[in-house]
Amino acid sequence: MTFLNQKYQELTPYTPGEQVDEQVYIKLNTNENPYPPAPSVQQAVSEAAQKLNRYSDIAVETVAKPLAHYLGVKQEQLFLGNGSDEVLSYLFQGFTEKGIAFPDVTYGFYQVYSNLYQVETQIVPLKKDFSLELSEYDELKGTVIFANPNAPTGIYLAQEEICEFLTHHPDRLVVVDEAYTDFGSQSMVSLIDQYKNLFVVGTFSKSRQLAGARLGFGVGNTELIADLNRLRFSLNPYNVNSLSQAAGGAVLQEQAYVDQKIQETIRVREWSKKELARLGFEQTDSQGNFLFAKHPKVAGEKLFTSLRENNILVRWFDQPRIKEYLRITVGTQEQMERLINVLTTIIEEVTV
Repeated sequence: MTFLNQKYQELTPYTPGEQVDEQVYIKLNTNENPYPPAPSVQQAVSEAAQKLNRYSDIAVETVAKPLAHYLGVKQEQLFLGNGSDEVLSYLFQGFTEKGIAFPDVTYGFYQVYSNLYQVETQIVPLKKDFSLELSEYDELKGTVIFANPNAPTGIYLAQEEICEFLTHHPDRLVVVDEAYTDFGSQSMVSLIDQYKNLFVVGTFSKSRQLAGARLGFGVGNTELIADLNRLRFSLNPYNVNSLSQAAGGAVLQEQAYVDQKIQETIRVREWSKKELARLGFEQTDSQGNFLFAKHPKVAGEKLFTSLRENNILVRWFDQPRIKEYLRITVGTQEQMERLINVLTTIIEEVTV
């Protein structure tokens, strides 16, 4: 006997990357930042723990004020969430009355939220090279959402193409999920005032080393933000806890540290691309903090399991279009050198 509502009986939940003991495994499977937050961020969290007997600030002022300044927007154009996943959840719940459309190869939570909120959904296949063609969304209706750079492919869609679509469809909400934009692509945030139908989602999980803090944000016109807050106050006004607020406020004072680690990640990413190419891998030109690659002579699942046997975790998706690919988070130089060495051995054993 089950007490779960019948409409959720067939719901397939999101499958997150495996969490393991990092003293045993090299963890390159969840697109986390391999570097710890700055010492001042850690200290801020420690100090905030002394006041956990009080509720968190519902305005999230310690984050909203410096973040608005950094992004060049007004505070009333910002929405703060318990990770960007919560921001996305509210969007699917409240802004998809006419349906939603997104690519077939993209962030898995889009499909999960569509099912959870029972949204009419249009899945649009990416091109053969995994590029996104927005003109294919012209004849559809409702909201459009896509990750830029896309995950797991890492491919970036140019700002001009997005602007063209926004201009031609002023009555349709366009959500650009920019979880990875800090690693080499151009953000759409500066265009918020120009396009009232644009909403940009960001996160502190990737470039700002705060995946465990669960802090995300959205940027849009003030009316849209007010509506999001109506949903938030109807469910959980205290959605960003005090420790996360302290971490978020502190990391925004450490932009030099963040920028340094971003540049290091980009450097290691480009080095890794060259090494994978040397081993014969075919890969996209990823602009995220991860790589998306396949080997013409070794199956993706074989590479995934062999790497795991060597205590290296990467992400493998058992999906028809991408089952030969691995998504590999960019780790430290030392971690990526270990990855390349192990891959070299695996490929030699299989292809001899």
